[in-house]
Amino acid sequence: MNLLVNKTVKRSYEILETFEAGIKLAGWEVKTLRLKHGSLKEAYVTIDDEVWLTSAFIPLYQPNQPLHESADPYQRRKLLLHTKQIQDLKESQKQKGLTVVPLRVYEKGQLIKIEIAIARGKKLHDKRKDLKDRSMKRDADRAMKHY
Repeated sequence: MNLLVNKTVKRSYEILETFEAGIKLAGWEVKTLRLKHGSLKEAYVTIDDEVWLTSAFIPLYQPNQPLHESADPYQRRKLLLHTKQIQDLKESQKQKGLTVVPLRVYEKGQLIKIEIAIARGKKLHDKRKDLKDRSMKRDADRAMKHY
């Protein structure tokens, strides 16, 4: 079940390869995500020796509790991947025009996972072509509905 989805990624990027990663979260972050609160809109993935999710917004969980004073809703969160996967991401990020972006956060059993992707930014004419194709498909579906 999807908890958070980054809807702007498919509009701005061409997805080349996806990876499933674990995400290291605090207890209040898990509770907030299960309520489907938060956003991946401005989030991105950084890679050094480890992989980090940066600028993902997960608001503070506070039903009947005082604020978590030390908690930052935009803090960096560690992503859990195998060493080989980290090397693949590192190498692809070095190539010109490629980046690593978060696609969605979801539940897999009791665990919370994140899907990240190696992506290439779309040019303006690619975006226009996608809009045109989508519009043509919608028109064709409408026309077939009456038959």
